[in-house]
Amino acid sequence: MAAMTVQLDIVSAENSIFSGLVAHLQVTGSEGDLGVMPGHAPLLTNIKPGMARIVKQDGKEEVFYLSGGILEVQPSSVSVLADVVKRADEIDEKAAEEAKRRAESAMADAGADFNYAAAANELAQAVAQLRVVDTIKKNIAR
Repeated sequence: MAAMTVQLDIVSAENSIFSGLVAHLQVTGSEGDLGVMPGHAPLLTNIKPGMARIVKQDGKEEVFYLSGGILEVQPSSVSVLADVVKRADEIDEKAAEEAKRRAESAMADAGADFNYAAAANELAQAVAQLRVVDTIKKNIAR
């Protein structure tokens, strides 16, 4: 018996990153981790910077970094719209670590004209990218 699937489209501001049938999608929603499987109730929600993990029709997993965005679930399709989407193997770990260090340093040395929201956003995105890298490393080590 074939696994139940739903059409998933992951789209960045620049192009379509993934389009295909999936058995499961996991993203970081505004209220925490969110899993979507075929038959999920319709939903429209914000997603935070973090990981999108999909289980494709053939059972293989794929992991992406999302900068945040919107998740739309319809009866026959799921759409993820994000400004930035990277496949896990496209993440530059050193650049993410440097961005994290820069954001932490800026937050520690905040002056009167400091933009806390921008620094917090940069930090959240860097940490999310590093989590994706760590997840991939753990999966490879298995």
